[in-house]
Amino acid sequence: MTDHATKQAEEEVIGEVLEEEATAGHLAMRSARSYILLSIAAAVATIALKTGAWLLTGSVGLLSDAAESVINLAAAGVAFWLLTVAARPPDEEHAYGHSKAEYFSSGVESTLILVAAAGIAWAAWGRLFSPQPLENVGVGLTVSAVASAINGGVAFVLLRAGRRLHSITLKADGQHLLTDVWTSAGVIVGVILVSLTGWLVLDPIIALLVAANIVWTGVRLLNDSAHGLLDTAIPADDMHKVSEVLAQYNKNGIDFHALRTRQAGQRRFISLHVLVPGTWSVHDGHELCEKLERDIIARLPRSTVFTHLESLDDPRSWDDQELDRTT
Repeated sequence: MTDHATKQAEEEVIGEVLEEEATAGHLAMRSARSYILLSIAAAVATIALKTGAWLLTGSVGLLSDAAESVINLAAAGVAFWLLTVAARPPDEEHAYGHSKAEYFSSGVESTLILVAAAGIAWAAWGRLFSPQPLENVGVGLTVSAVASAINGGVAFVLLRAGRRLHSITLKADGQHLLTDVWTSAGVIVGVILVSLTGWLVLDPIIALLVAANIVWTGVRLLNDSAHGLLDTAIPADDMHKVSEVLAQYNKNGIDFHALRTRQAGQRRFISLHVLVPGTWSVHDGHELCEKLERDIIARLPRSTVFTHLESLDDPRSWDDQELDRTT
């Protein structure tokens, strides 16, 4: 096979890899949106069930639980919209794509969580000084337990999908629903204790504890969103895969430094300097960088890789080693 034919074959392979990678990214984003639709359906169902439980019992704890489900619905709606934005391809104004929109989704969700916590605390504080008896406890708790089971199942599905698709939006929504499950469990225990002991003040106390737990979840999600917007590096496991690829090239006398990474929703961005012997032609160096970028993308799909070619023999090539972010 001639050099021209070999080069053409390699270019075709590169094109196929990049096309498959782009298609995979689009399918992953569309899949993430379908999971959010599941979350929306679950939120509607649990709002109806928990509101019914509150109306049956009059428990402010169950009211707080229903209020959090309303926040779940609002957050899922925002998440669906922002995942749609994140799926848009790069354009002139957003050359690196729109994947960071996912962090706005989790940021909005955390803000809504904090608002819900404030409302729950306000309602519980008033009931703390004027406790009211509970009614239809058995039926109300059964309805609430069914709603919690729905949330638990959906949370499990979202968390698994979030890890598989590398979606902070799905992870945030799953964590929120899982917190809702523990919240419901606490409220149910509180209502049972009220019915057994007759201590009506336990109901608003449990509601206040629920509000505190919701605040903790909101602050945690807000922190994750902030780290994403601040261009946090890719996880250690992903960095290890990059290092394994580079190690294969190091054996041939090629060196690397100034490795920097960042995560933007489902997409990773990786940049590094590639150092080759000064006697190499520009063509040879370019071919090496193309192959290196392709190998990294094969190990880490939905990645954008930038390489900068330098000469091993030029002292100036070593002036930027402090940019390395491998440690």
